Amino acid sequence: MTLWFVFALMTVAAIFAVLWPLSRARQASLGASLGGNEAVVYRDQLAEIDRDMAGGIIGVAEAAAARVEISRRLLAASDQSQSEAPVQSNLKLRRTAATLALVGLPVIAAGVYLALGSPQLGDFPLSERSRAADANQPLANLVAQVEAHLEKNPTDGRGWTVLAPVLSRLGRYDEAVRAYRNAIIYAGDSADRRADLGEALMGATGGVVTAEAKSEFERAVALEADDAKANYFLGLAAEQDGRKADAAAIWQGMLAKAPSDAPWRPMVQAALVRVGGVSAPGGVSAPALPQGAMAAAKDMSEADRSTMIRGMVDRLATRLKQNGDDVEGWLRLVRAYLVMGDRDKAMSALADARQAVANDAERLRQLNEGLKNLGLDG
Repeated sequence: MTLWFVFALMTVAAIFAVLWPLSRARQASLGASLGGNEAVVYRDQLAEIDRDMAGGIIGVAEAAAARVEISRRLLAASDQSQSEAPVQSNLKLRRTAATLALVGLPVIAAGVYLALGSPQLGDFPLSERSRAADANQPLANLVAQVEAHLEKNPTDGRGWTVLAPVLSRLGRYDEAVRAYRNAIIYAGDSADRRADLGEALMGATGGVVTAEAKSEFERAVALEADDAKANYFLGLAAEQDGRKADAAAIWQGMLAKAPSDAPWRPMVQAALVRVGGVSAPGGVSAPALPQGAMAAAKDMSEADRSTMIRGMVDRLATRLKQNGDDVEGWLRLVRAYLVMGDRDKAMSALADARQAVANDAERLRQLNEGLKNLGLDG
């Protein structure tokens, strides 16, 4: 709407520029008409002087002087009328030009716009045009723009938060480390930022979990115990140090707590197999083993390992019958039965768990949420 108003003002200005000189010419033509009327008056005055002299009202000398003055004025009026006669002769042409300016100019402009313009096209705000242009720029150009912004605004935590993962993706790990540190300083500490910082430190050393990177992962776990990235890399740190049993215990614990559709589950299962841990087929982990039992199970046959796991599950079931307040224990028991293919026992354990926590609304809510993660009706 504003654009159309601007165009209207421009059209009015153009018309005014054309009509302004024509209006002045019209004033000149009016002056010429008045000059012609003035000559008639002077002629009447000359005739009146003759009548006054014949009647004896004025003398001969006075009549002669008056004739000279009026004649001079008559000649001046006649000269003015003759000089402005061409202006009067062009009056019709001026009217035609004014009509074209008032009517023709808008009509011609509208016709040109309809032919060459796009009146049916919707609004395209400047902000959207800027975003569209930015989206087509190379990633390096976008990074350069953010870096230029941060040079002028070094305390912009949001800017560092946006820049850091992009630098990691580009392989500029040293710069990414600096960006993550600034994001923590200016945008606040969090488990995600600490884990991302540790990963960037690993990238700078070719994938080795250094002491500095491990420290960041430990800080992330301190802020959020179930942070998947931090826990995975802590397991990797244990593997790189030769502590495979510790790595398997960490990853086994992650799988025990994670929902069945966790996107990182296949990666952790593959890592667990790599260190000789126990991982059940079908994408569901076997029950977590204590660290000592994990080390022993690594050298067992498949049958012996299954027997050992079943014995642990039976002991867990016995403990829960004696003390049914352990919601996590009930969830581990149900998960274990599902892993071993004993669905009937799993459903029986589910019913026992609900009965055990029926009088505690908070524990019942936790139980139902955990069952939903297992794919059971919570």
